[in-house]
This record gives sequence, structure tokens and C-alpha cells, in this order.
Amino acid sequence: MALAIESDKVMFEIFREDASAGQYRVIYFTELDEHHREIEISEAMRGEHIFDGYLRNKSKQEGKRIVDAILERLNRGEKVSPTEIERELKPYMA
Repeated sequence: MALAIESDKVMFEIFREDASAGQYRVIYFTELDEHHREIEISEAMRGEHIFDGYLRNKSKQEGKRIVDAILERLNRGEKVSPTEIERELKPYMA
């Protein structure tokens, strides 16, 4: 029997639900369960892509806190460039 292997990274995407007025959200693709996978991926595909990448599994909780803070800023109307997002997440990315 094969053992389940935990991935060493978590794939994510930051997107805007509706390009004109939607909220900014994140989806962690590698953490989706079968039940929600299709729905969540479809939502992300319909939205406006902002940033994507991989968080290292060993520092993913810290990385997720940074992502949450970025989402809060975006949803308040602050302009956060992909370059700035990458700079803030760099220590946690794979």
C-alpha cells in the first residue's frame, strides 16, 4: 500500500471575483478537497488574475497571514502591485 506524501509546497492564486466590483480572494489549489475543487477553480478562472505562486509548506502559515493582510489592503481599495506582493511573499515562496 502506497503512503500518502504531503507536498512540500502549496499552490495559490490571488484573484478578484468580478473584474468590475468583486472582492479579492485567494484560493489554495493544493488544499482543496474533492467536493469544492471544481467550484473554487471555476470561480478563480472567471475572476481577474492578480498573482499566483507556491508557498513553502514549512512556512505556509506565515505566508498565509501575509496573503490575508494583502487581501485586506486590496479589499479596502489600496493599490498593491504584483511586484509588491511578490516582495512581501518572497521569504515564504517556494
